[in-house]
Amino acid sequence: MHRLKTIALVSLAVLLTATALVGCTTDNSAQGNETRIRNNGYSRLARQQPAHTMDYSPSRDTINFWIDTWGKPGKLSYVYLLASNGQMIGYYVFKGLPVSYCASLTPNYDFLDDVTDVQGNTHNVDGVQQVPAPGVDGVYYSGGQCSAYYGKDATTNSYIEYTVGQGISALVYERPLPRQDLEPLGFTTIKKK
Repeated sequence: MHRLKTIALVSLAVLLTATALVGCTTDNSAQGNETRIRNNGYSRLARQQPAHTMDYSPSRDTINFWIDTWGKPGKLSYVYLLASNGQMIGYYVFKGLPVSYCASLTPNYDFLDDVTDVQGNTHNVDGVQQVPAPGVDGVYYSGGQCSAYYGKDATTNSYIEYTVGQGISALVYERPLPRQDLEPLGFTTIKKK
């Protein structure tokens, strides 16, 4: 009988401890409540309306088309600048595609678990921290240069840069447009037929 009481008391203690631990880990804040609502809503909707699958992906097909089109050395691109009123401003002819300043050959961030202060002392941070990394030219970029594009002129290999935004947009084609009335903005001209 004494043994049964001991087992019952130990079981009760384990149950109370588990209940207390669960209560300590439950986030009863407004943010925690909203997170639970969002997650529960998603789970319920996903059960009621599961995602369908496809036998064919037009998106993957178009990405592969892009790779097949532009994955050739020396492929020319025809970049037409368009004003906000719909008028064509002119064109560039590049070897390859124009590239945004936001594109990079190296990651623009590092992950650190130690940080060195200005006195040279190393401190361990709580968890891993993502920090900006310099570009290949040794400087840091803000990411605000995404509207600036550059490319290589098709005949002179000269560097050309242009900016889109503030009423200017760019249209990129793999062949020249049939229009004959546009002026080149770079060094390469399209021969008129």
